[in-house]
Amino acid sequence: MDAKSTIESGKAILGIEFGSTRIKAVLIDGENRPIASGVHDWENQLADGLWTYSTEAIWYGLQDCYANLRANVLRDYEIEIESLAAIGISAMMHGYMPFNDEAEILVPFRTWRNTNTGKAAAELSALFNYNIPLRWSISHLYQAILDHEPHVKDITYLTTLAGYIHWQLTGEKVLGVGDASGMLPIDPSTKDYSADMVRKFDDLVAPEGFPWHLTDILPAVLVAGREAGRLTDKGARMLDVSGHLKSGIPFCPPEGDAGTGMVATNAVLQRTGNVSAGTSSFSMIVLEKELSRPYEMIDMVTTPDGSLVAMVHCNNCTSDLNAWVSLFKEYQQLLGVPVDMNEVFGKLYNNALNGDPDCGGLLSYNYFSGEPVAGLAEGRPLFVRSATDKFNLANFMRANLYASVAVLKIGNDILFNDEKVEVDRITGHGGLFKTPGVGQRVLAAALNSPISVMETAGEGGAWGIALLAAYVVSNAESRSLAGWLNDCVFLGDAGVEIAPTPEDVAGFNAYIARYKSGLAIEHTAVEALL
Repeated sequence: MDAKSTIESGKAILGIEFGSTRIKAVLIDGENRPIASGVHDWENQLADGLWTYSTEAIWYGLQDCYANLRANVLRDYEIEIESLAAIGISAMMHGYMPFNDEAEILVPFRTWRNTNTGKAAAELSALFNYNIPLRWSISHLYQAILDHEPHVKDITYLTTLAGYIHWQLTGEKVLGVGDASGMLPIDPSTKDYSADMVRKFDDLVAPEGFPWHLTDILPAVLVAGREAGRLTDKGARMLDVSGHLKSGIPFCPPEGDAGTGMVATNAVLQRTGNVSAGTSSFSMIVLEKELSRPYEMIDMVTTPDGSLVAMVHCNNCTSDLNAWVSLFKEYQQLLGVPVDMNEVFGKLYNNALNGDPDCGGLLSYNYFSGEPVAGLAEGRPLFVRSATDKFNLANFMRANLYASVAVLKIGNDILFNDEKVEVDRITGHGGLFKTPGVGQRVLAAALNSPISVMETAGEGGAWGIALLAAYVVSNAESRSLAGWLNDCVFLGDAGVEIAPTPEDVAGFNAYIARYKSGLAIEHTAVEALL
């Protein structure tokens, strides 16, 4: 069936993902290929010291993204979207969205980017004997309790961004297991919240006298392949303000961007992994067994079908790198030279490969915001060099590229060197890999592992959640998610692989040794520069 017929007959599948800077919608056909897309750009806001997106921005962004998709379908196929085979919603993980019994949000959405939860995360990590990151929903909830915020007693539902949108569109208070694992740890044997940790938390806060227990306010947990509700009449109007989209469309469980990244890179099987590198970065390694002990730098989450994953999450990745590239764009404009940003990125990135493997002594700290893995609640972007370093353009760009994955390396060194985790394939996706070969080579040097990139990975998380929606309507009970992805989506395609060279690995190791020593400079900058 061609794309037009697929859409016209209501057999297309829709995936929508809320990223940090862009909301993207992707329609796929019966062969799981993208046939249309829509986008909406947005940015978080710093309000009262906390990073947030308003509910108005969330709904305007969703509706504008869908309207852009609808307009593109009208332009390309001259038809309206009337119905769909399935829908999936994905969004950036973690954060804090508490609601009362009137479905009103009690405080502005607190995103994953906030690092104000240090005391709560430390106390919960000790209580559970399990690493509880600052950005997890349980950390935000307990920090609000420690801060005696009056809204806590009124909470009747606590969810993530994906869970919120899904709830409003379907009426179902559910969450995919991968996203749920960023709210509270999941027991791999039950694929549900850890009953032991739920009990410990309830006992901890019992003296507060809240009218709720933890499981009363958390979303129900669903694994990939389960139907998670259907589009209501109200939800259809909220999604498509033009009124053309009909209700009754099934949904897959809402998932986080980490889970959709694993799906989009065919990395849900044990001994596989992926690295997402954009505004933030994270690596996901699907484990064969639990780690020997908790590590503050490593988060334990799950795949969308409930397998245990070691996640290294870094708040900062390409924002500072992009800022430097924009500076060169301005210089090019001053010269009166026409600017093609793809060419600017390509020239600068490829020139970085001509630099010294250790960047000639140059250092960059790309911390726009706090970086928990490095022990920083706040960030100050810095470029550092001495008078004797080899300061040239190639080394400058190479140092900034190294910085984009430096913290990722620090966390993954624990997995590979201390825990002896073995991995057969790591796949990269995200903006860092848009210039062919460069980001791959840098990451391969950082992790001392071959890195693959697939052409389809560029479709991103919106494609990943569309695939999860397709899995729901594909007779999911008949095969595992990993088997379905391999047989029906990727068909054995492992992408283009780049292996690390000994020179690059040695150079990155020298860079990271200086980087760790120089972290004291970053700490001082945070204290001295407001």
